[in-house]
Amino acid sequence: MLKGEKIFLRQLESSDVSTLLLWENNPSNWRVSETEAPFSLQQMHSYIDNASEIRKNKQLRLLICEISSGDPVGAVDLFDISFKHRRAGIGILIADSAQRGKGFAKESLNIITKYSGEVLELSQLHCLIQDDNSNSISLFEKQGFIKMGEKKNWYFFKGEPIDAYFYQKFLNK
Repeated sequence: MLKGEKIFLRQLESSDVSTLLLWENNPSNWRVSETEAPFSLQQMHSYIDNASEIRKNKQLRLLICEISSGDPVGAVDLFDISFKHRRAGIGILIADSAQRGKGFAKESLNIITKYSGEVLELSQLHCLIQDDNSNSISLFEKQGFIKMGEKKNWYFFKGEPIDAYFYQKFLNK
């Protein structure tokens, strides 16, 4: 378990299937997750069963859990992990809007960044953030991610183009 002051990060467990289904199948999260169709119960069980195989899946999803209650409040993902090139994409979701703004994403980002450098021996993390997502832009910039470029019309949502910013953070050992 990876632990901070307010939260801890943990691997997925089979008992998390209903929580993940709620989060993944919530259309209000689809804009940032790029989901296009709901997941089935069977798909989610299969995903959880294989989630810990980081080198095979090139992905690691950890649940963000509040220490005081033990309840999951979101997830942090490393994806497109390349151990050869020592990099990974990163994404964070605080699923319930009532839980946002409490520092959970910031603490998760600090923990997973340290883990990525020290344990996984990655040299950099990167992310794409939609240009109108000011909360995510602020979060990543405050944690040392540098805006390296802009991708015009990178996403489309309900037929409207959305630009994206490409951010990187180089990890020091």
